[in-house]
Amino acid sequence: MKIGKVSQNVLKRSMLKPLQFHREDTLFSASAEEMCFGVTCGEDEQVLCANTVVYGNEKDMGVFAMAQVMNDLATRGAKMVGMSVHIMLPPYAYESRLKAMMECISRIGNKHEIEVLHAKAEVSPAVSQAVMYLTGVGILKKGNLIRSSTGEAEQDIVLLKWIGLEGTFRVMREKEELLKKRFTNSFLREICHMESQLFSAKELEIAKGYGVSAMHQITGGGIFGALWEMAEASNVGLWVDLKQMSIRQETVEICEFCHLNPYQLTSAGSVLIVAERGEELVQRYQELGICATLLGRTTKDAARVILNGDEKRFLDKPAPDELLKIYC
Repeated sequence: MKIGKVSQNVLKRSMLKPLQFHREDTLFSASAEEMCFGVTCGEDEQVLCANTVVYGNEKDMGVFAMAQVMNDLATRGAKMVGMSVHIMLPPYAYESRLKAMMECISRIGNKHEIEVLHAKAEVSPAVSQAVMYLTGVGILKKGNLIRSSTGEAEQDIVLLKWIGLEGTFRVMREKEELLKKRFTNSFLREICHMESQLFSAKELEIAKGYGVSAMHQITGGGIFGALWEMAEASNVGLWVDLKQMSIRQETVEICEFCHLNPYQLTSAGSVLIVAERGEELVQRYQELGICATLLGRTTKDAARVILNGDEKRFLDKPAPDELLKIYC
């Protein structure tokens, strides 16, 4: 099989099809598109969880893992309150590296009032780079759940923040010495300032007042993958304008230098929002100094169209994330 996330067909055929048992207190069954899982607790409260796997050589890789799960929970209407962290290290790693990784997680957790509820680490000969498994635990009131599969046709599609955001940051972390030979220190420092933009829970809270039917964070496979997954989950088509996809100049230059496609690059912190009043939402974000653009509309037919000036193309199934090229 190809490196990266298995395709939706493989996931449905070999992982989801064998599953038969379903409890009444679970919020929803496992699906190819859903990033979270959860159960109902009591009469009016629900517990939702999201997990991710991040690997690499960065000591601050926990930033990206926490951003992914916190934003995934926020897109579902939940507030993250705790997390479980499991780290696998290669045999050549030192204890100082493990300590630095946990200090980073603690720093971000303290900032967002999220407690580490469970922490484990092991050294394994099966891995050549550090691997972090992080599960976030969130809570929400019954009736407030939003899913990728609840998107409605004939609504606006809003892009919150920039494509390739997380990927740019991670490429810099992995290839910093190489990039220093090509770019100035001030250019690279500007990328470091992006860290706070990886966390979007507060911005997503604003969106709820504008008739939101679905939200989907842009992670593996980039914005092209996220558009496909959201449309597939909600069984809608879409028309979007490529030129409305916000991208920072730092991302453009890093991707050109490393031969990466920014439209297929992971971007935790950037979110697709399907809303009834998307134009008003974009205006509100811009008034608050938050980057947001109106990409296009969902449609009743099955066509998933990307416009680029006079050129029209159809969206393909998600490809492996471009970040994987950095590790191969």
